[in-house]
Amino acid sequence: MAPAGARLCRLDELPDGDARGFDPFHAGHDTVLVVRRGNTVYGWQDSCPHIDGARMAWRKNAYLNAARDRIVCSAHGALFEIVSGICTLGPCLGQSFAAGATGLDADGTVYLQ
Repeated sequence: MAPAGARLCRLDELPDGDARGFDPFHAGHDTVLVVRRGNTVYGWQDSCPHIDGARMAWRKNAYLNAARDRIVCSAHGALFEIVSGICTLGPCLGQSFAAGATGLDADGTVYLQ
């Protein structure tokens, strides 16, 4: 398990409006996804609540829909709000991601809380 405070990236390494996956738990695949909106980052576990353990991205860092306003599940196309993690369309309607708590420190480092 990654310790709290594990560094994920610098804010300037993640373009505004983009998403990126990380493997802070050394599982061999991304286990946390982070979406940047301005100077705010939203972190979620990279696992669909509908299909336990299903990774969200269909390819590395491909977490967002074409409009880039929702997270999309590659397994069945469910859409999730970026800010709340709640499913707004698909078979897991109303369910939400487990938080992959992230923080941002004063020097611009995104880290696992």
